[in-house]
Amino acid sequence: MVTFTINGKVVESHASEDTPLLWVIRDEIGLKGTKFGCGIAMCGACTVHLDGQATRSCVLPIGAIAGKNITTIEGLNNEHPLQKAWVEEQVPQCGYCQSGQIMQAATLLAANPSPSDEEIVSHMNGNYCRCMAYKRIKTAIQRAADESQSVVNIFDPNAQDA
Repeated sequence: MVTFTINGKVVESHASEDTPLLWVIRDEIGLKGTKFGCGIAMCGACTVHLDGQATRSCVLPIGAIAGKNITTIEGLNNEHPLQKAWVEEQVPQCGYCQSGQIMQAATLLAANPSPSDEEIVSHMNGNYCRCMAYKRIKTAIQRAADESQSVVNIFDPNAQDA
């Protein structure tokens, strides 16, 4: 049995320790937002946060996450600036890769609230979109960064206007 926290809730998994986290998330816990794409950690559809870091859940064995914190797309509760920007910029076409895209982008904005175009492209490299919505993905990340910075500036008397 492996005990870990997912989206703020402590859970126990009775899956074999070599079972990929993705299958525990989807089949045992019942959260369907994290998707299976390639099964070899190359496409990014299965991206979740492991202790705040973007991680491919399709290759991460459940035995490696004992005591760790996992956040899935459901853990963002449709309140993350990226999720709002995704809707406003009409990013999804088929939508299959979008949870992984958002989870990858969220780690970028957490580490760098005002990324350049080059930093966005570099950080998102390896998250594939079959519909080729990359321009809208980048625009949504820029929008979320800009809007998040505006909110911070409103409440921070020491913040400089951009």
